[in-house]
Amino acid sequence: MKKILTIIALSLVFSACTKKTQCTKEDKSQWQDQEAFKKSLEEQGYKINKFKVTEGNCYEIYGWDKDEKKVEIYFNPVDGTKVKEEIH
Repeated sequence: MKKILTIIALSLVFSACTKKTQCTKEDKSQWQDQEAFKKSLEEQGYKINKFKVTEGNCYEIYGWDKDEKKVEIYFNPVDGTKVKEEIH
């Protein structure tokens, strides 16, 4: 019984870890320019330590918000909306 419960628990943890954030399915020709997008975030007060494009077609930043809180944020690259935000 313990083995079954352990397997179920590990399966749940693994599936949660592998689930990626999906931001858009639009063609990259519809995406905002990366440099312009980063500049607009900086104008809003974000300090970007790292900017990347994820497997789920998101613009993702690691850095700080205008209140100097450490953040990790996923943005839809087409319309710029926040899809997921983690404040650390």
